[in-house]
Amino acid sequence: MNEYERLRRLAEVNKKRYPVGTRILLNNMDDPLNPVPSGTRGTVDSVDDIGQIFMKWDNGRTLPLNSDVDSFRKLTDEELAEEQGGSENLDENNDPVMGM
Repeated sequence: MNEYERLRRLAEVNKKRYPVGTRILLNNMDDPLNPVPSGTRGTVDSVDDIGQIFMKWDNGRTLPLNSDVDSFRKLTDEELAEEQGGSENLDENNDPVMGM
């Protein structure tokens, strides 16, 4: 398989795996000059035709992810609920509190 075909396939995979709006946690970015700091969260803005994942990072940066070299993961459902304040309205059994 040539490089063009490899990147085309990578783009297909990344577009399915990380649709627009997906929340990401960065573990490590392989950028020697000015990487986005590890632990930064962001939202997928788009995936280009060579598989780069363009981000809107919560710290205002817009540097894309390269899934070949950068380390990152999707936020879990629990992390997403926490971001949205959903855990504030749960009782000690994680059941919704009525009347809030």
